[in-house]
Amino acid sequence: MAFPNGFLWGGATAANQCEGAFDADGKGLSTADVMTAGAHGIKRRVTPELEPGTYYPSHAAIDHYHRYREDIALFAELGFTCYRFSVNWTRIFPQGDEEEPNEAGLAFYDGILDELERHGIEPLVTISHFETPLGLVEKYGSWENRAVVDCYLRYARTLFTRWRGRVHLWLTFNEINCMSTQPWVAAGIASEDEGVRMRAAYHQLLASGLATQMAHEIDPANRVGAMYAGHFAYPASPDPADVIGTMRFMQRMLFYLDVMCHGSYPPYKLRELERQGIALPVEPGDAEALAAGTVDFVSYSYYNTHVTGAKTRGVIKGMNGLDTGYKNPYLNRSDWGWTIDPTGLRFSLNLLYERYRRPLMIVENGLGAVDTVEEDGSVHDPYRIAYMRDHLLELECAIEHDGVPVMGYTMWGPLDIVSASTGEMKKRYGVIYVDVDDGGRGTFARSRKDSFAWYQKVIATNGASLHEDA
Repeated sequence: MAFPNGFLWGGATAANQCEGAFDADGKGLSTADVMTAGAHGIKRRVTPELEPGTYYPSHAAIDHYHRYREDIALFAELGFTCYRFSVNWTRIFPQGDEEEPNEAGLAFYDGILDELERHGIEPLVTISHFETPLGLVEKYGSWENRAVVDCYLRYARTLFTRWRGRVHLWLTFNEINCMSTQPWVAAGIASEDEGVRMRAAYHQLLASGLATQMAHEIDPANRVGAMYAGHFAYPASPDPADVIGTMRFMQRMLFYLDVMCHGSYPPYKLRELERQGIALPVEPGDAEALAAGTVDFVSYSYYNTHVTGAKTRGVIKGMNGLDTGYKNPYLNRSDWGWTIDPTGLRFSLNLLYERYRRPLMIVENGLGAVDTVEEDGSVHDPYRIAYMRDHLLELECAIEHDGVPVMGYTMWGPLDIVSASTGEMKKRYGVIYVDVDDGGRGTFARSRKDSFAWYQKVIATNGASLHEDA
């Protein structure tokens, strides 16, 4: 069997995209809570003050806050052995810098862990997933300020201590390389200045290294992973200029993992920063902290691949991070213009394992599509089944034929949630349908799509059923 015994099957969500209850039980505002849904494919940041009459998708989302027991029961019915979820920082520290945590926020996540334990589902917890406390942005200027490192470490210690022995798999930051593509989403950074972004990135990498050490000290059974936004690129042509342009593009994406896995900044990044006149805010002891805080495994999201070349110059344009200036004529695209490239998943797994020699995990993969609810309430989504099947078959090839050690696969997202890239509900990923529209209207009822039974069988057979309809 290509998928090893103990392979983790499941799904992944983010607090700001599913929980709702944005101001319940003492929760403070995060960067996600002041973001509105724009036109198709666009998300925009507004003023820190909430505007009356404006729709903010995170405020109600899909009401997972009040329905998590029902949702986790559905995950158990699917056969999940792993559920990746994130903690909303402002539920625990409403402004981000309090000395003591908010007990009501911790109790909410205690309840989630209780339900997961009851159903035998392993938690994989993302400490920070695109929800920087707005208080840290307003008071400190967010991650450009080193004080935020201490705030994050206080928050991380609270989680590690509270859930010692209950959670053993952790991710320090979601898609940490989004600092280079969507800095407001990733870190509450609104500046276009590359120096600001790189200083903020340095502080997140330092915080990750220190938190990783802390996790190991508090519980030696803890395993801490990096989480990379899966940007992978093919050269636009065999022209050496395009090959070098693609190399530069990948370096600007992968340097984050280089630091987290190798414990220091790679020479190519240091030379680039030097050419740009950017000085990192290094203090005594930082080098040792990065070196001692390397991660145990590498996780990443995988949705698509890019084409890049000499004219890309390492820049990704657009909120979706998809417009590099080149197109791939060999690939089909989703309703939102994302390339569909199952073979690229195998390529990416090999690339990352050869570079880092750490166990890998796919913690996001799925198809955002418009679903139609039939008169009888059913949702027929063969396109989603085909997408997941084709990607899982390539994942199987990477394990069986290439020898890549893969810990697990958590699809994005097992139930329909607010899209991070657009703020829409009509961009649906789930195998579970949620009756909510783009304006937050609906019954919030959950129902099973055709893909639910399909994924249930894949999990039950540890992937063997993938070959029945391949």
